[in-house]
Amino acid sequence: MVKNMNIKQVLEIIPSSLGSLLTLFLITRLLGKKQVSQLSLFDYVIGISIGNFSAEMIINRDVQYINGIMAILVFGFVAYLVNLLSMKSIWIRRWVMGCPTIIIEDGKIIEKNMKKVNMDINDLLELCRTAGYFHIEEIAYAILEASGQLSVLPKTKYKPVTQQDMHISNTKESLDCNVIIDGKYMPHHIKNANKNRMWVEKELKKQGYSNAEMILLGIIHDNKLILFPKNNQSSIDVLE
Repeated sequence: MVKNMNIKQVLEIIPSSLGSLLTLFLITRLLGKKQVSQLSLFDYVIGISIGNFSAEMIINRDVQYINGIMAILVFGFVAYLVNLLSMKSIWIRRWVMGCPTIIIEDGKIIEKNMKKVNMDINDLLELCRTAGYFHIEEIAYAILEASGQLSVLPKTKYKPVTQQDMHISNTKESLDCNVIIDGKYMPHHIKNANKNRMWVEKELKKQGYSNAEMILLGIIHDNKLILFPKNNQSSIDVLE
């Protein structure tokens, strides 16, 4: 048992933690729904500051609780006000949120713009791969958004063929159904896909797998079972 443990102080942390959590939740609701990748630098700084305030309120007993709550509310209100103003003013939006930057044009890397946004070549290649492009010469334009995401416009000859291009009538889209996850059957998902476990097991054997434990992920797509086995290793090691 920890020596000199003050049970009273420990118990006092519980209501302060719940109060901080409630305040953070209300501030987040006020600011709206944003993914981490969509946060501007300003939003990111505000988020870190509010997190620090919350931690200090909970851990540091010398800090008055009401002061911490007030600091969170002030920072949250400032963030809300700046976001509101940025929707009404292009100048404020550019200054606070930043502007998109062209990184690749007609398959050529714009080195000057890369230096401008403090990006090295490895970062660029990673973002291109994440966007689905492994060959820079296939890219007409790559634009680094203010959020840090890379938007890619492929050259015409590398654009994927659409149903409209092939004059194929539209069919209703459907979501993939995960029926095996980490070697385990998902009975509820199998049922929602209008299948049964016997059908899944039969499809497993057709594809050369004796049981679900060999499968990392199994999905039903267009009435077909697509499998991703465990322990697949790449034979290529050229990424640094």
